[in-house]
Amino acid sequence: MIEQLIGPVTGLIDKFIPDADERNRLAHEIATLAERQAHEIANAQIAVNKEEASHTSMFVSGWRPAVGWVCCAGLASNYLLVPFANFGLGVAGSVYMVPLLDLSEMMPVLLGMLGLGAMRTVEKTKDVARK
Repeated sequence: MIEQLIGPVTGLIDKFIPDADERNRLAHEIATLAERQAHEIANAQIAVNKEEASHTSMFVSGWRPAVGWVCCAGLASNYLLVPFANFGLGVAGSVYMVPLLDLSEMMPVLLGMLGLGAMRTVEKTKDVARK
């Protein structure tokens, strides 16, 4: 929303402030306002993430591993359990089959987590990770 206001406000500055240096300083201040706000929001989220990760309660610090395990369970279900169950049902002569899970919403979460995990591993192997 702030980005939509930058252009019109910058145009108004040209009309009301005669000093070119002051105009440029204010235009730059307004143009960087959205970036600073986004940076502050990101820093606040990082602080929350650090606090959650260091918490002693598993219900606070354990949600990320829980998401990983849920993703693993979904993959195991689709690629191991369901095919074997359907094979067993087919051998038993059943007309019923176990449906596969829709993984289209889970895969971006899993791949994002795997990417972050790989990035962390690279940091550790290059010895640039924080202790």
